[in-house]
Amino acid sequence: MTTASFALARFRDGDAVRVGLVAGDRIRPLDDDELGGGLNAFLADPDWDRLAALVDAPGEWHPLSDVTLTAPVEPRQVLQTGANYRQHVIELVAAGLTQNTDRTPEEARAFAADMMDERARSGEPYFFIGLTACVVGDDVPLVLPAYSEVHDWELELAVVIGREAFRVSREDALDHVAGYTIVNDITTRDLVFRKDMKEIGTDWYRSKNAPGFLPTGPLLVPARFVDPADTPVRLELNGQVMQDARTSDLLFDVPALISAASQTHPLLPGDLLLTGSPAGNGQHWKRFLRDGDVMTGTIGALGTQVVRCVAEGAK
Repeated sequence: MTTASFALARFRDGDAVRVGLVAGDRIRPLDDDELGGGLNAFLADPDWDRLAALVDAPGEWHPLSDVTLTAPVEPRQVLQTGANYRQHVIELVAAGLTQNTDRTPEEARAFAADMMDERARSGEPYFFIGLTACVVGDDVPLVLPAYSEVHDWELELAVVIGREAFRVSREDALDHVAGYTIVNDITTRDLVFRKDMKEIGTDWYRSKNAPGFLPTGPLLVPARFVDPADTPVRLELNGQVMQDARTSDLLFDVPALISAASQTHPLLPGDLLLTGSPAGNGQHWKRFLRDGDVMTGTIGALGTQVVRCVAEGAK
């Protein structure tokens, strides 16, 4: 499930959802007293050493295969980051430039790389907000809305905020990270840009916020087990590799993202900050999600997320 020594998860227990400690192939329920008041209360001041001590302690351990995991977080806010993998943006820009200038593909790519490097030096991250209601576990099938045939995948490393972050410096930003999880930021491509009023620009609400469009988890891995500066990000569609990159290609790294996002509004314990998605989206492959597709996303020590797609109205 994960290469980390332990992690947190949330699992279904009848009609309720409980928090559990995952160690290897087993899980132990945690009550609010052990968490200090609930999941987000724990994340506000996470004592991972105390939970680590429970790994070898007796308790109500169950085989992980006997429970159904759901989204491991309960965020009050979700922030998404756009155009944040350097090579991804270079390829997109270069493809457009080669159609509109006399530059060779190599010249266009070099031109785009210079633009991205300048943006990294003097630009700022690009954020937008998502609905927390879209955060679901991979136990929930992804229903593809019938109003479009161009629903796309975007596998992302997601930061789980710990101690509240408000106007923090880049140097102090990682002190506000409790852990990390996997998010697949599903996007309906033909709704991204407004057709009736192009001056408005992008419509992130309609293109990214259908029910279940933020499959999350299955684990919340403590920050100590994750290197956000260099972690592999890999998505397979029906067994075929579509995205394969490392977070070392991020234009703005995790500390820069946290610092920039926190300048506007406090980031609260348990909130999700998505870091962007690498090259290899369906838009690149000209292949979008269909009924019956299975997406398998793996990000370093965070384990594996498996999302099954179903057409709206399918039996």
